[in-house]
Amino acid sequence: MTPSPSRSGAPLDARLASALAEVPVIASVVTTQPLRQFLTAPAKVCIVASLTVGQLPQVVPALVRAGKTVFVNVDSSPGLAQDRGALEFIKNMGAHGVVSTRLSLIEKGRPLGLLTMMKVFVTDRSNLRRSTDAVSRGAPDLVEIMPAPIVARMNEQAQRAMSPSVAAGFVETPADVALALALGSVAAATSDPRLWHLRRDQLPPVPPAARKRPAAPSQE
Repeated sequence: MTPSPSRSGAPLDARLASALAEVPVIASVVTTQPLRQFLTAPAKVCIVASLTVGQLPQVVPALVRAGKTVFVNVDSSPGLAQDRGALEFIKNMGAHGVVSTRLSLIEKGRPLGLLTMMKVFVTDRSNLRRSTDAVSRGAPDLVEIMPAPIVARMNEQAQRAMSPSVAAGFVETPADVALALALGSVAAATSDPRLWHLRRDQLPPVPPAARKRPAAPSQE
C-alpha cells in the first residue's frame, strides 16, 4: 500500500513515496546514540540532528549504505554553517535532503538536487498564516508541522497549503501516527524507536469524530 497523494494535489516525490510505503514513520535520530536502533528498524527515512560537523561524514554515508533516506537538520548541526556551502557539504557526503526553518536554505537546496523539508512551528492563527506564506515561497518537498496535535486544528485550506506534510512533536503512540495520516499527513516523525517499527498495516483505526476539522478559518 502506497502513501496517499497530498491534499494539495502535488505528487509526493517518488523517492519519498517508495521509502514511506511500508513504514509511514520518519525517525528523528538525535545524536549518535539511537543510530544502531534505527539501522535495524524497518523505517527507511530519518532526520539526523545534533550531530557535529565532524560526525556527519561518518554517520550519513553509513546510513545511506544501509538503504536509508537521510535528511540532515541544518539548524541543529553544531559547527555547520547556514549557507550554500553547508548544503553542498551535505550533498557531497551522500545525504538525500535537508531540514530547516530557514526559507533561504530551503530555496537553495532544490537547485543542488537535495530534497527539502521545511520545519514550521504553528503556535497561533497569525503564525499559521506566516508559515503558509513561507511554504508557498519555498515550495519544499515536505513540510514538518510542529507540534503534531495542531494538525487537527488546521482547516483543510491550511492543510493543503502545507502539503505534503509530516506531523512531528508529541507523536508518542501508534494512534498518534494513524491520526496524522488520517488528517492528510504523509508521515509522522518521532524520536521514539518503538514507532520506527510501525508498519502501515499495523495502524489502529481512527474514529470518524477524530477526523473532523474546523470548517473555516476563524477571525482573530
